Amino acid sequence: MQYLATTTAPATLETDCIVVAVFEDGELSPSASTLNKQSDDNISRIIARGDITGKAGQTLLLQDVKGITSPRVLLVGCGEKGSTSENNYISATTAMATVLNSTAIRHATSCLAEIDVQSRPLTWKVRQTAISTEAVLYKYTQTKSDIKPQEFPLESISFYDESDATQAALSGQAISNGMTLARELGNLPGNICTPTYLAQQAVELANRFDSISTTILDEDEMANLGMGSLLSVSRGSREPAKLIVMNYNGAADARPVVLVGKGLTFDAGGISLKPSSGMDEMKYDMCGAASVFGTLAAIAELKLAINVIGVVPSSENMPDGDANKPGDVVTSMAGKTIEILNTDAEGRLILCDALTYSARFDPEVVIDIATLTGAIIVALGSQASGLMANNQPLADQLLQAGNDSYDRVWQLPIWDDYQQQLDSNFADIANIGGKEAGSVTAACFLSRFTKDFNWAHLDIAGTAWKGGKAKGATGRPVPLLVQFLLNHIASK
Repeated sequence: MQYLATTTAPATLETDCIVVAVFEDGELSPSASTLNKQSDDNISRIIARGDITGKAGQTLLLQDVKGITSPRVLLVGCGEKGSTSENNYISATTAMATVLNSTAIRHATSCLAEIDVQSRPLTWKVRQTAISTEAVLYKYTQTKSDIKPQEFPLESISFYDESDATQAALSGQAISNGMTLARELGNLPGNICTPTYLAQQAVELANRFDSISTTILDEDEMANLGMGSLLSVSRGSREPAKLIVMNYNGAADARPVVLVGKGLTFDAGGISLKPSSGMDEMKYDMCGAASVFGTLAAIAELKLAINVIGVVPSSENMPDGDANKPGDVVTSMAGKTIEILNTDAEGRLILCDALTYSARFDPEVVIDIATLTGAIIVALGSQASGLMANNQPLADQLLQAGNDSYDRVWQLPIWDDYQQQLDSNFADIANIGGKEAGSVTAACFLSRFTKDFNWAHLDIAGTAWKGGKAKGATGRPVPLLVQFLLNHIASK
């Protein structure tokens, strides 16, 4: 797919399909009005028949409308005029992509970005169109044998606007490509996407982009660094753990932003075995890592002037005679001892050593991304990721980036009041803090390893994938992370 820009007026566009907005009560967007006049009010007469009311997400595909150059006009409902919300716009662009993907249309031009969406800039509307489109077009095929190529694949969408939308289109395409990579890694089954496989993908990413270099640490090297907490998780698995380090170098002599992504390629819970129902979804426990891969791919494609290091601790968490047992005590790279009260709270065990390791890069900020707790789903559902931080300006920047990208986060506290829940009689810290405030105490655990730098934690357990019939990775929070980095560059 390509996302392009055009300033050619809709009435003279030569394209397979022009997409225009219709509002409730039959009101037309500016481009729709232009086409309506060109067709001697033919479009308004068709709308008057009641086949489309303008409700967000409704569509009506018109063929060979008299007076219009394009052979097709797609009418898309966008809700009440002047009150189109972000959700209305996403519904409209998703519906548009669904229609375009199910026809013989190869090249389409969208005029939807001209409408007002809660005062969102053109950049947001173009990016969101690309994200919605890629979500519709994405189809997992890697482990299927009966997939047939689409007969009429959509090749490009151009955006019409009187201003130049080219850069916005390029950004939208790069972010969408990053999300697709994150989706693909997340959707792969655990017998394929192992820690070794993730390490191979990191090497391939470095081969693809000259701006990225990759280093892989094996278990012996991690042992020499004293990463007893991380390595304790992989003891129950036949798959060796990997510490993956990807270095994007886009700016000279600038302290890096470090992104730490939880890479549990499968989480059975260890000795604290998870219930069998839904356990297949634990292949998604590496979606934090997948988002780091996707973000690095996106910023490398955009050639952003920033330094970013992706650190991915990757392991499996399986039951075995050598696996962690409840009550075991392990020693982290930071020298802190940890009592493992629940082996299914393993994400924090691999992240704490990765966070300690990140200090060696003299980071400007460190952000970890992890499908860490089921408690965050109870608290925030699938709409927002959880945010906790030891630095409020950093938290504010992530909140702003979430709002800017519409890949939103909500901040929770990590007050000292909660730290006592992690007290242990037998170690410096326990790996769980009881049934209360599970997401907060998980972040409190990680905060013990982030004293030397500004740090934020994103709990994406509710946003990284969908369950049920729509089961699949979402590619979040790639839009949030890319927007954070774009804002970070703009603030310099």
